[in-house]
Amino acid sequence: MTRMEQAQGPRMARKAARRALLASMAMGLAALVAAPGTATAQATWPERPIRVLVPFAPGGVTDAVGRLSAEWLSKALGQPAPVENRSGANGAIAAEAVARSAPDGYTLFTASASQMVMLPALTRINFDPVKDFAPVSIVASNPMVLAVSTKLGVKNLAEFIALAKREGGKLDYSSAGTGSSTHLAMGLLLGRAEIQMQHIPYRGGAPAVQALLAGEVAAYFGNPSDMIPHLDGGRIRVLAIAGPERLTSLPGVPTVAEQGYPGFRAETWNGIVAPAGTPEPIVGRMAQALGDACKDAGFRASLERLGTTPVCSTPAAFRDAMAADAPIWREAVRVSGASLD
Repeated sequence: MTRMEQAQGPRMARKAARRALLASMAMGLAALVAAPGTATAQATWPERPIRVLVPFAPGGVTDAVGRLSAEWLSKALGQPAPVENRSGANGAIAAEAVARSAPDGYTLFTASASQMVMLPALTRINFDPVKDFAPVSIVASNPMVLAVSTKLGVKNLAEFIALAKREGGKLDYSSAGTGSSTHLAMGLLLGRAEIQMQHIPYRGGAPAVQALLAGEVAAYFGNPSDMIPHLDGGRIRVLAIAGPERLTSLPGVPTVAEQGYPGFRAETWNGIVAPAGTPEPIVGRMAQALGDACKDAGFRASLERLGTTPVCSTPAAFRDAMAADAPIWREAVRVSGASLD
């Protein structure tokens, strides 16, 4: 190495160090400039209406919970929260639209267990329920109930299962369609009880309930709100609740677990999620607002009239519920043979 090269070595090292220092200072300055703007945006949110997408047509539990949640958020946050019904592809169209929206707190999704844990087990979808959303709050849970035609003459779950075994697969049940929660819930029970029945899919819950009321099918596993209005008519009987505890609206009906199947659970839920990357302070404000909703007697009563149980969970509890429910519905898909592909 020449003397010149030896002399240039330290000088070049000093220049490189100076460039690295200047680059570091520039990055720090950029962060200082950007941070106040970001913090200000979060502090002033919301400054305009918040759009709430519902994945089904108007009517039904998901739509009702979405509208109740939007109304409460509007009141709590001081901005309109218009509801947009965007149905199609079992809710995947609305879910994907929200997943691709800007994570700024101005587009929300009324998520249900159907899109977040059932659909991924049934078919290929263009969104990831875990990675593409920021959970805000499960607003209400919806334990499903097993109802049968009174023509069967059974009064409890044990009698129903015994009858199904004697009939050797001849009894049939209705559902709201292949792959629906009503199909999967019954499939889960049949698998756990080791019985067989014939599946009769209908195009929606309403005709499936009508088939049960008419005595055209033996059983239907559906929402409490679909069954309760018809109990006084004497045509159907609710045998079991598929939740962790009895319902206040059906206090005399025991759970499936109480009747010999510990741990059995088939319940859906509805809640609010935002696109992944939505700032935590914004998610926190929405979660706090919805948490306050379930402390309000009127809000709780509105949910209970739908046959749902008020929850208003934290974001962390929402994530936990998704993780806990996923294997249950994967089992239901497997034993029912359901597929949308």
